[in-house]
Amino acid sequence: MQVNNDFSQRVVVRPSDYRFVASPLAGVSRMMLDRAGAEVARATSIVRYSAGAGYTSHRHDGGEEIFVLEGIFSDEHGDYPAGTYLRNPPGSSHQPFSRDGCTLLVKLWQFAADDTTQLVKQTASASWYQGMVPGLSVLPLHEHDGINTALVRWAPNTQFNPHTHPGGEEILVLEGLFCDEHGEYPAGSWLRNPRYSTHSPFTREEGALIYVKTGHLGANLLGDRFIE
Repeated sequence: MQVNNDFSQRVVVRPSDYRFVASPLAGVSRMMLDRAGAEVARATSIVRYSAGAGYTSHRHDGGEEIFVLEGIFSDEHGDYPAGTYLRNPPGSSHQPFSRDGCTLLVKLWQFAADDTTQLVKQTASASWYQGMVPGLSVLPLHEHDGINTALVRWAPNTQFNPHTHPGGEEILVLEGLFCDEHGEYPAGSWLRNPRYSTHSPFTREEGALIYVKTGHLGANLLGDRFIE
């Protein structure tokens, strides 16, 4: 299965483009944002659990990265409300479920082989830092070998400098309206800008909150075997 698997291309998916498809497990559906591979795949998806849905215990050979968008996601280790960021490294196992339903951003097989950190970060209580320009606040989530993941809050009418992403950039708009010279992206929009792409992002009066990942396109990741 191949979905937006040419990583040299810019991709924009807005909420009006969402088409959820059932997973092999009853009560779990997926909006596939990018995917290279079959049921085992390098993949980025919006995943919905209906109330009471859950998996049997399983192992993530390529690692799993999760950001909880809505509801409460759970496994045998705890409960993770909206705003929780999790990393389950290659070789880890768990038994996920949701009592009342939840929505997640899930990335599979996108770990470096030596990235073995198990991480749970509750962003609601984490510390934010001043960004590179006035109006930006940054909450770092994870960094490994030049790959950075963070939440970035944009105050209304904030303009960032034109800049280039040598390792590419991926954005999920969580709140507000994010913009650049190529268009406007309301909450729920997902963007993937390829390596060495350039843009000049800004916000209007709504401001924005985004999940952003940089440096991972072209990096040496376990899931690259699915796209070679």
